[in-house]
Amino acid sequence: MTKTNAKGKIEVKTYEPVTYDGPKDGPKLDEIRVTESFTGDVQGDGAVRFLQAMREDGSASYCGIERVVGALAGRKGSFLLQDEGTLQGSKVKGTWFVIPGSGTGEVAGLRGEGGFRANLGEGAQVHLEYWFE
Repeated sequence: MTKTNAKGKIEVKTYEPVTYDGPKDGPKLDEIRVTESFTGDVQGDGAVRFLQAMREDGSASYCGIERVVGALAGRKGSFLLQDEGTLQGSKVKGTWFVIPGSGTGEVAGLRGEGGFRANLGEGAQVHLEYWFE
């Protein structure tokens, strides 16, 4: 199995948070719908829904599943990323992995793992170490 490192950037196009549980005490729960564009070794568009627990101090934990449609190193298709991460101050960081069996087209059989880091309001720097089954 040969692993390849992909690098790139994500730019958020839309960000739509909705609180679905906002108790008086404890973290509030939000669903956040996001669309974004990928540039670099991953080219294309992503759509994700995050579930987020936002604490009173402004820090948060989140998880989500994103469909990426476009190309990976020139191979066209789509795949799913399962994300999880944290927000601390203005720093967002997360890890992800390709959901097995989710690749279509020329990226069928794609596997991989990686992550991202960003300052709020700026594009995220991303990486994905990937291989094909």
